[in-house]
Amino acid sequence: MGVRKHNMAEQLKEARKSKAFAKLTNCPTSPRKMRLVADLVRGVEVEKALQILKFSSKEASINLEKLLLSAIANWQAKNEDAPIEEAGLYVKSICVDSAGMLKRLRPAPQGRAHRIRKRSNHVTLELGSKNIESK
Repeated sequence: MGVRKHNMAEQLKEARKSKAFAKLTNCPTSPRKMRLVADLVRGVEVEKALQILKFSSKEASINLEKLLLSAIANWQAKNEDAPIEEAGLYVKSICVDSAGMLKRLRPAPQGRAHRIRKRSNHVTLELGSKNIESK
């Protein structure tokens, strides 16, 4: 490996240390409902985001709260020596994509059938650290 490639690899490792992410796949909630909750916590500090999700009445907030706690645990695993209070963690990006649909049939009058689409989604949450990025 050349010197330049080695230096680039070192820089990428340092950049990855400040970021931590978590993925939730095939969550059985429609993407539209999940995006309503995801928009509440995008760009917010971690402590405040946890409080928003904890006291939200939406069903999707339960899954997003677990996902955020998982992302925080992933950040702690990468940065064992750094205290979480001084890191200034915030929700850098949160992306909700649609996943596969379960298609069901519901009986309708006069021998017909209506199609029911049970939607699901994928969520990717990335954390950023304000104090580490400013250095």
